[in-house]
Amino acid sequence: MTRKNFLFTSESVTEGHPDKVCDQISDAILDEFLTKDNRSRVAAETTVTTGMALVCGEITADCYVDIPQVVRSTIKNIGYSGSCSGGFDADTCAVLTSIDEQSTDIGSGVNKALESRSSNSDTSSTETEAIGAGDQGIMFGYACNETPELMPLPISLAHKLSYRLAQVRKQGIVNYLRPDGKSQVTVEYVDNKPARIHTVLISTQHNPEINGVSDNKQVQEIISSDLKKYVIDYVFASEEIKPDANTIILINPSGRFVIGGPQGDSGLTGRKIIVDTYGGYSRHGGGAFSGKDPTKVDRSAAYAARYVAKNIVAAGLADKCEIELAYAIGVAEPLSIMVDTFGTGKISDEEISKLVSSNFDLTPAGIINKFDLRNLPAKNGGKFYQLLAAYGHMGRTDIDVPWEHIDKAETLKAQSLSYGCSCV
Repeated sequence: MTRKNFLFTSESVTEGHPDKVCDQISDAILDEFLTKDNRSRVAAETTVTTGMALVCGEITADCYVDIPQVVRSTIKNIGYSGSCSGGFDADTCAVLTSIDEQSTDIGSGVNKALESRSSNSDTSSTETEAIGAGDQGIMFGYACNETPELMPLPISLAHKLSYRLAQVRKQGIVNYLRPDGKSQVTVEYVDNKPARIHTVLISTQHNPEINGVSDNKQVQEIISSDLKKYVIDYVFASEEIKPDANTIILINPSGRFVIGGPQGDSGLTGRKIIVDTYGGYSRHGGGAFSGKDPTKVDRSAAYAARYVAKNIVAAGLADKCEIELAYAIGVAEPLSIMVDTFGTGKISDEEISKLVSSNFDLTPAGIINKFDLRNLPAKNGGKFYQLLAAYGHMGRTDIDVPWEHIDKAETLKAQSLSYGCSCV
């Protein structure tokens, strides 16, 4: 029996969280390479710790990028410099690099897909049209009608709180905050629908003293008061479901958070993949996004799966929808496409699957071309993927993200009439 009444919790982290620092560095490197050479093959991994950042991986490109400069600039923009550095300063940290070229074995399979290699006919296809998947794997996409952006409510709220926490720090509204921080929201569901806010949790790094106050109990009281006013109240002012008299509010429950960022914990690219997607509300294939160029289906196919799921929900074909895609390295066509609407579909999942197959090109080339993934950094002033590396890759409303468009919804709605859909 499907559970109807439950609590569900999702977390988000700020851009100063050590793992998110790494994601942003890896994606800043990707942005720089794609801006200079949009055919670059990039797999950049970053790790950070006290006083050090290490970038390693495989990159093949027809351009030069000053990787240490990109690393330092990214760290500085996050806020780790000067008095807020906390043992990890953009200007003084060591930056180590260990970069190889992409494996020729991988490159040969990606450059020309199995379908093209198996064909005896002469083809005039471009490289982009013939590419195979950059790796095997499974990817999931999800959408539901809990929020205007068709995301689960817990992760949507958690991202908004983390984003606002960084905003008040950068704007000086709360001038004693440091870059590292986390948020967590627990939503109570009744009859499978969000009903109330059960718990709001924020942990934020801060200066040891605030306006001359050094007593930690008083410091935490100031932080709690300011964050309730400038972060929690601000975010929920525009929300339909708000905290009530019984909502649990937790701010810095550990009692002190001065040592943080890479000084407090080492960071690693790809260690916050659930934050990047749906906050655990939907499944995740396991692959990380950051630092990977669009031929890596871990990234591009996850975006495509979100696009498909969102258009299905936007078309009114289901209240919630999950898409699974599977790929083989060097093969263009997905091995499988699965649709699950969790019993909310207006037509059967099998019928929706047929609509997906006939309306969406889910080959790597089709995805790259549809979203123009190779050119997004250059079109956005040299910075695009780095912006996704904090506060989620899905459901973004602050930047124009092509896989969030619902341009297929009307077509799906119209075609569903042949299956007797009542969504119109």
